[in-house]
Amino acid sequence: DEQLYGQGHERPERDSCPICTLPIPLPVSTNSGIFVCCMKRICDGCSAAAGKTGMSRHCLFCRTPFPGSDAAHLAMVQMRVAKRDPAAILPRSKWGPNGLAKGSRA
Repeated sequence: DEQLYGQGHERPERDSCPICTLPIPLPVSTNSGIFVCCMKRICDGCSAAAGKTGMSRHCLFCRTPFPGSDAAHLAMVQMRVAKRDPAAILPRSKWGPNGLAKGSRA
């Protein structure tokens, strides 16, 4: 670890899991998931561990229940956009066909 961290290359804090605080393996987008309730990126390892303990129906970071429908999912994203959360303000393609329309406001 000391050799790795002593090379002068640092990864952004957003590339670390807020649960285990370890760097998320690259590519980050395929080795983690974003929870729309709090817009936190959680590593697949923490998600798998939570699934084994029965915590798979709530956000691992804020404990909010997962949305039950696409409409509830979109409402959570819109709520984060309304709070001006930079992680929620992404291109529509990020949120799929149910995402926010380009230029729309929550």
